[in-house]
Order: sequence, then structure tokens, then C-alpha cells
Amino acid sequence: MRLTSSSDEARGTPSEQGRLSVRATEFRTIALLAGVYIIDYIDRVMIAVALPLIGAEFGLNRTEQGLIVSAFAIAYLVSQLPSGLLADRVGARPLLLISLVAWSVFTAATGLAPGLVVLLVLRVLFGIAQALFPPASFKAIAERTRRTARSRATGMLLASNFAGAGLGPLIVSPLVVAAGWRHTFWIVAVGGLIIGFALWKLLPAPLPREVAEPEEQQTADTSTVPLSHVLRNGLVVRCTLMFACFNMLSYGMMTWVPSYLVDAKGMSMVAAGVSAAIPQLITAVAVVIGGWLMSRWFDQKPQLLVVPAVTIAAVLLIPMLLAEATTTFTVLQSLAMFSAGLAIIGIVGLPMRVLPRDLVGSAMGLVNTGGQFAGVVAPLVMGWLADRFGFGSAFGFLAATTLTAALISLTTRVQHGQLGKSV
Repeated sequence: MRLTSSSDEARGTPSEQGRLSVRATEFRTIALLAGVYIIDYIDRVMIAVALPLIGAEFGLNRTEQGLIVSAFAIAYLVSQLPSGLLADRVGARPLLLISLVAWSVFTAATGLAPGLVVLLVLRVLFGIAQALFPPASFKAIAERTRRTARSRATGMLLASNFAGAGLGPLIVSPLVVAAGWRHTFWIVAVGGLIIGFALWKLLPAPLPREVAEPEEQQTADTSTVPLSHVLRNGLVVRCTLMFACFNMLSYGMMTWVPSYLVDAKGMSMVAAGVSAAIPQLITAVAVVIGGWLMSRWFDQKPQLLVVPAVTIAAVLLIPMLLAEATTTFTVLQSLAMFSAGLAIIGIVGLPMRVLPRDLVGSAMGLVNTGGQFAGVVAPLVMGWLADRFGFGSAFGFLAATTLTAALISLTTRVQHGQLGKSV
């Protein structure tokens, strides 16, 4: 047995206090950002739930309704990389607050839209405002967590995305029915402002660099690495392409399942909102499990988790489309989304684990650009396919893009700390 001197005990006590302080910083950061993401996705899902009423009021076909969703996604897409560069230069805290306040203002203004043109403009402004948040949130995670904790932390953030997408229909559908779609936008905007104030007051300071990224884990002087090396890094580029294909499934389900259940299955809006919420909430659980699996077993070989999980999700879309009963449809959709949820950390979380925090904002801005490309394409393509050929073709498009993500994953290799590797 090793004897401990009084001087060792003196050194050990601050060390234990330091570990507790680090864990408290990590926990508070993740909890606050997860709460904001829930509001974020309630805001996004709200437009999908309200689309049937908006379409009826403004006399819009499905393609035009898809354009409303895509207007947000286009602005969100082109703003991702500039937002990432901003996050790396000015830090996370200012961008987080600006984003929350701005998108809450534009959410409230949406409830005043007199027609399609103004609604499209507001959705573009809403997209720009929300685009500031993801790179800033990933930057906040990189500044306030240890490198070894980032896969799990990223998993919790992504899980909160799906939790928000699942809670959104449950909250918004009754509000839309009771208060109308315009008043619903105003109510949710107030919630965003309250959460923004809490984030500003409670977000902890960044961890010291030697704690977040110990010297032995830093393999490059990031101050001398050109941004072009990050943009050409093989892992970052492949994650960007994978997320573009993978996120077609998420955006497609989130945008069109409520309308499909109302139009094709004859469900009420509230019932459709509940049915659409269940798979999203199940996906949130799957993302947490996937983050744990990645950290424990698949950090070096993510394709061993990503490829089978994503392939199973794509295959399950076939019986889902053939389901006659709405309960069967929802069960199969939930299984497909659960399987896909297991894989998402193997796509989005890898740059967070590999890159130093000085470059996380830029890298994740690029990866999220790929993911939001899906937000532009999926609503429009699925709306066009549904108008021309029916919802079967629209959901078949999701199966094809999901399988493409699995194929890209087969070529993905993890090289920790090697920032200059090109494609």
C-alpha cells in the first residue's frame, strides 16, 4: 500500500476540486445548449405543422409549401461557413445571444405575414439568424469540455435536436388548433427570448486550454494551419457529404410526414402531430446511445456502426410506405429513425473529436453546410415528387439518399490530429 504524505493530500484536494469544476462546466454547458436546441427545433417544426393551414389560407400547392421550408434552409445553408468563421474569431457567447434574439424576433414577425412573398422573406431572415447558432454551440462545447468528452457532448446536443423536433408537434399542434397558426408563432417567440436570457446569464466561462486540450493531445500548432487545410481535410469533407445525404431523411420526415398523415391517411392535425412526434423522440434516445457506442467502441472505425445502422434505416422505409394502418406506419418510421439515430455521431461528431478547438467552428460550419443542403433539397424534391407521382416516390427518394450516406461512410477513415490531409 502506498503511503500518502500530507503534501500529496494538499495537492490532491485541489485536483479533485478541479475535476468537479470541469464536470460542472461541461454539464451546465451541455444542459443550457440542449435547452436552446429544443426551442430551436420547435421553431423549425412549427412551420411544418402549420403548413396545411398556411397553404389553405394563401392558396398554395405542395411545391409552394415546400418552398417556404426551403427558403429557410437556403439561407441557413449559405450562412453556415461564415458563421463558423465568426465563431472561431469572436467566440461562442456573443453569437449565441445574437442568434437567439434575432430568430425569436423573426418567429414573431412570421405571425404577421400577409402572404407568400413576405413569408418567404421572413423565412430567409429566420434562416440567417438560426445559422449563427450551430457553429457557435459547437464552439462552446469545444471551449468548455475536454476532448475526450466531446463525442458524448455532441451526442447530447444532437439528441436535443430530435427531442425538440419530437416535442414540437405535441406542443404546436394543440396551439395551432386552439389559437391559430399566427398566435402560435408569437407564443413560441416569447419562449425563445426567455431561454436566450438564461443562456447569457448562466453559460460558464471556457475551460483553460491545458484542461480542454492537454499538451500531450495537441498534435499541431493550429495558429499556423491555414483554413484551406481544414476545408480540404478528408475527414471533414466526407463528413460534410455524408451529412448532406443523411439529413435528407431527417428533413424529409420532419417536413412531410404531418402533411402525409393528414392528406393521405385522413388523420386530424393533432393526431398527426402526435404520430410525427413519436419517431423524433425515439431518435433522441438513439442519438444518446449512438454517442456512447461511438465513444466506447467505434471512435476509430465509425463505419462499423454507421453503415449497418443507416442501411437498416433505408430498408425499413419500404414496408413503412406499404403500411395501410397509421399505427404500423408510425412504428416502422420509429424503427427507421432509431436506427439512423445510432449513426449520426459517427457522421457529425467526428470532427469535434479530432480537431482542436481553435478550428471547430470553421470545420463544423462546413459539415453543417452539407447537412443543411439537405434542408434545401429534401422539402422541394419531395414536394415535387408528391405532386407529380405521389408520396411513395417522395419517400423512395429518402431511401436512396440514406443508402448513399452508407456508401460514403465506407471510405471514411479517422486520423486524429492530422489537419492537413486532403481528400
